[in-house]
This record gives sequence, structure tokens and C-alpha cells, in this order.
Amino acid sequence: MPLPVQLVPYNTSFYPRLSRFSLSESQLVFTSLPIKVLANLTTDQLPVVIAYEEEPVGFFLLNNGLRVQEYSSKQGGVLLTSLSIDTAYQGIGVARQAMKQLPLFISDHFHQCEEVVLAVNMRNTPAQSLYIKAGFEDTGKRKMGPIGEQMIMSLTVN
Repeated sequence: MPLPVQLVPYNTSFYPRLSRFSLSESQLVFTSLPIKVLANLTTDQLPVVIAYEEEPVGFFLLNNGLRVQEYSSKQGGVLLTSLSIDTAYQGIGVARQAMKQLPLFISDHFHQCEEVVLAVNMRNTPAQSLYIKAGFEDTGKRKMGPIGEQMIMSLTVN
């Protein structure tokens, strides 16, 4: 039976729970706490909450500005960044269920989107595995990130 996981656009009612978010030191190397991401939000980013049993337990951004062009040559692409799941909810399939719901969520919020792209650090094998299970594919492209080489992955939408 699938977990009761939903993707929900961020609103300020989620902030108190997201401010108590916990990540391990090894995870903070690859991603950021939601409150730090929210503090630097731009107009071309949609913050998304991953809710488990209506409790905010995960977070990511969907970027649809010029930055997408660094990762994809397709028109209408969206860049996924800053995915994180609170430590207490890791390992039970929340992230996998959330990523499986991503194509429908994107179709609902970005009507012209054909592709979701992301960059994952080559050393972050747990994240790579998650994205592959969710249908993302390695594009073969690589990009140098702030802490090393990143694999560019893509998921076709529609």
C-alpha cells in the first residue's frame, strides 16, 4: 500500500515545522535546510513541501528561470534543487513516493514543461539511486559544482 505522501506548494503555515527540520552532517554537504533555502527564494522558484500524513517532512525547489538552461537545452524545462527529507522520515519511502508524483505535480503547475532536470553530486549515491528509481535518467552530461562533479539527470514530463 502506498504511503500517504502529497506534494504541496509551500505556504507560511509550513514554516514552523520546516524550521525544526533535521538533516545529518553528511547530508548537509549535498543539500540545505529548508529555512535556509526559503531565506534566499527568488521569483522564478516554486518551493514544494513533501507532506506525509499531512505533516511537512520534505522539501525541494522547482526552478523555471534562466538557470534551467545550464542543465537542459529543451524549452519549458524545470530544474529540481534542494531536495531533503527530515531525518526522522528517511528510509520509509517518502522521497521515492514524492518523486513518483513529480510528473503530475509539474504538469499541474508548469503547463508547458516537458522535462525536469537536476544535478546530483557524483559522491551522493543514495540520491542517485532515488532519482533512478523515480524514472530519472543520466544524460551523460557533467557539471562542476561547488563540492565536486555533478551528474545531470532528466525526467520527461507528459
